[in-house]
Amino acid sequence: MKKLALAVALGAALSGCSSATNPVTTATDPVANAATASVTSANQQAEALFEQLFMESVMASPEYQTYLGIKQDQDKWDDMSLAGDAKDQQRVQAQLAQVLAVDETALSGQTLISYRLLKTKLQQQVDDFKWQYHSYPVTQMYGYQSGTPAFLINQHNITNVDDAKAYISRLKGIEVRFEQAIEQLQKRESLGVIAPKFTFDYVLSDSKNVISGAPFDDGADSPLWANFKSKVNKLQIPQADKDELLAAAKNALLTEVKAGYDNLIGFLSAQAQRADTRDGAWKLPDGDKYYQMRLERMTTTTLSAAEIHQLGLDEVARIHSEMRDIMQQVNFDGDMQAFFEFMRTDPQFYLSSDQVGRNQYIQQATAIIKDFESRLDEAFNLKPQASLKVKRVEEFREKSAGKAFYQRPAPDGSRPGIYYANLYNMRDMPTYQMEALAFHEGIPGHHMQLAISQELEGLPKFRRFGGYTAYSEGWGLYSELLPKEMGYYQDPYSDFGRLAMELWRACRLVVDTGIHDKQWSREQAIDYLAKNTPNPYNDVVKAIERYIVMPGQATAYKVGMMKILQLREHAKQQLGDEFSLPNFHDAILANGPVPLDMLEQQVDAYIELNM
Repeated sequence: MKKLALAVALGAALSGCSSATNPVTTATDPVANAATASVTSANQQAEALFEQLFMESVMASPEYQTYLGIKQDQDKWDDMSLAGDAKDQQRVQAQLAQVLAVDETALSGQTLISYRLLKTKLQQQVDDFKWQYHSYPVTQMYGYQSGTPAFLINQHNITNVDDAKAYISRLKGIEVRFEQAIEQLQKRESLGVIAPKFTFDYVLSDSKNVISGAPFDDGADSPLWANFKSKVNKLQIPQADKDELLAAAKNALLTEVKAGYDNLIGFLSAQAQRADTRDGAWKLPDGDKYYQMRLERMTTTTLSAAEIHQLGLDEVARIHSEMRDIMQQVNFDGDMQAFFEFMRTDPQFYLSSDQVGRNQYIQQATAIIKDFESRLDEAFNLKPQASLKVKRVEEFREKSAGKAFYQRPAPDGSRPGIYYANLYNMRDMPTYQMEALAFHEGIPGHHMQLAISQELEGLPKFRRFGGYTAYSEGWGLYSELLPKEMGYYQDPYSDFGRLAMELWRACRLVVDTGIHDKQWSREQAIDYLAKNTPNPYNDVVKAIERYIVMPGQATAYKVGMMKILQLREHAKQQLGDEFSLPNFHDAILANGPVPLDMLEQQVDAYIELNM
């Protein structure tokens, strides 16, 4: 089934129509034809509005333009000042007013679905303005200090001299960008919002790494200098022109970039002295209400913190039981804690901590993905056109970055999707988790879902490039289980790794709500995760520190996965022999990211179409 055809069919079913416009009419019925024309016109006007509003937001963000391959403002950074925040608010409020002015009753099919999604999205943005300074703009997980060089290295392509000059302009803009970062940090501090004390060592280390090495000192090339040199040297231009560009970039690094980082480091060093060790969202103004909002946004449900906490406890108990079955299968003599220790320490599960071992990890992960890719027809009709690359997290940010993550491909095909593996500490990347991690981040996980979403025809861009954490991460976790059902994880230790990763997400429900609702300390949360999972201690610490600075985000994975599995079981029961796994996956993927309640409506529509 074609992507667009399926999206139209499901859209029509979801909106109660038999086509993408209105119920089928005959060519000889002028009244019905006029009605159809009227609905078509309303849909077209609404779609034009969706495109207009999306591009308004894109053109207000030079960085988003770069992500999408638009080069109009590629010499600029986003305006991250407080004045820029006010402009963003005004734009969103104006956009909501325009959407609310549309006659919803005149819309149908996918257009009606798009309208409802956009209206809800914009309304939530307006409602959430009161929380916009509850976030931490600089942490070990994200922020100006690491995001700025990562953006230039991974997003800013240089294919000609103009691209190179734009890169240099962005280097020159880093000093002002970091002045805005300090303004944001000062605003939050005035409201009593400062990141927990533990974050500062990480962000200061990241910052110092960027301005270490040539041309700042006598060491090896610094990350930005190495990147710019590499990109410019690939250009087919005279050497004199290359030298001129390199000299300009070097000057920008030694002046604006160095000054910007020095200012940021100075501010963060001072703020670290004012930070405390209270870790949960409860410490923030109206922290309980803020956290409930975060849970609702992340899970796209109304589940309370208490309900999510209990769900986590129940899932941890279930997965522990399945792990005991594997312990029996491999004839392990000892209790679960002893087995966890065995999995943490036995050399057979770890590659060497040198370049050879790191290269082996990338090669083996790539092979796992390629093997599953060869079997996609067994489970999928829809397949991504974009390619996928497995890559090591860059050294300048690997110490603080997460275990693994995915970056979308460029829409114009100039950049593949990237599965980043963090190989800073090879003891944090056991081989028994390699399969599940590759499936989650690559294929059939994030690359399948996000690349397909971008490539969907006939859907407005805000749906193709938008997202809902419960949907995307729920799919990622579901994608770890699906290969098990297709015969993967033949090694029981690898199957244990799959369970260990699911257990990790179940424990997240417990510790996230523990930290932010039950006022657990960082140490209490670390202790729970260390005792209940086989993961290395450093992995545990890094995870808890991630959950602390991203309240609620970690709850989306299991909630989303459990919803997909529930919907699949419901479809099987309703359709019986007519159930098709590829068609079910179409129902999940063919409309792009949606909240979980709408996902349920899509599956119900798929069931109705196939009964």
